[in-house]
Amino acid sequence: MKTLELAEATAPLVEYAREVNQGPVILMADGKPVAALVAIENADLETVTLSTHPQFLALIERSRSRQKSEGGISGQEMRRRLRLT
Repeated sequence: MKTLELAEATAPLVEYAREVNQGPVILMADGKPVAALVAIENADLETVTLSTHPQFLALIERSRSRQKSEGGISGQEMRRRLRLT
C-alpha cells in the first residue's frame, strides 16, 4: 500500500493507476485518507457502479432487514412458484 498527500500527487493519474497491482494507492489530505485507487478484479463496470450507489445499497439493506424480520422462502419454493421444477 502506498500513501500520498494530495499536494504531492503531481504525476499523471495513469502513473498511480499502474501502481495498484502492488496494492492500493491511498490519497491523503492533511494526513487523513480521502480517496483510494484500488485494483478491480472479477467485476464489470455495472458491478462496481452499483456497489457504491447509495440508493442501491439502501435497497439491499431494506431487503436484508425485511428478510431477517419477516423471513423468506426457500430456493425450492421459489423454483416451485416459478414452475422451474
